[in-house]
Amino acid sequence: MIKKILIVVAVAIAGLLVYAATQPDTFRVERTILVKAPPERIYPLIADFRQWTRWSPYEKLDPALKRTYSGAGSGMGAIYAWDGNKDIGAGRMEIDETTPPSRIRIKLDFFRPFEARNIAEFTMTPEGDATRLGWAMHGPANYLSKLMGTLFDMDQMIGKDFETGLGTLKSLAELPATPAENPQAPPAVSDASHT
Repeated sequence: MIKKILIVVAVAIAGLLVYAATQPDTFRVERTILVKAPPERIYPLIADFRQWTRWSPYEKLDPALKRTYSGAGSGMGAIYAWDGNKDIGAGRMEIDETTPPSRIRIKLDFFRPFEARNIAEFTMTPEGDATRLGWAMHGPANYLSKLMGTLFDMDQMIGKDFETGLGTLKSLAELPATPAENPQAPPAVSDASHT
């Protein structure tokens, strides 16, 4: 009886290993959201890595996250490195292509808990008086990634984080413009000035 159980388990494991080997050699996760703001309002929130603390769901995984900013202040050549707990690990991002205000491409290197090199892309496409904001990540899928993909739905796991981040970006971009962002806007008047 035990021999039959072991044979069934061995066949199941072999089947899983073969199935994993047949999966695509690349992966892509993408989400979009409609934002009632022009691309010019959204672009700076992504092109400046210092702004990511305001909207990226990954920034909240470790309150003691160590951040290092280098290269350009924002846009092409901006670099952001992080080192954190087991939930966020360590890695580095560099903006290596931009088309302001419609596209940002980021080279994404993970060092810990696993090594990987992927590409993240943000696209901002006008749709009437709104913008279709997209966040995608793609890269190679090695055998271990394929095997993990048979056990965990990577699109669903990462996609949830993308949806959260896009929702927060939407909220920030849809806030009324400040006078610094829109010099034509009248100055804010506080209730205290009315006596």
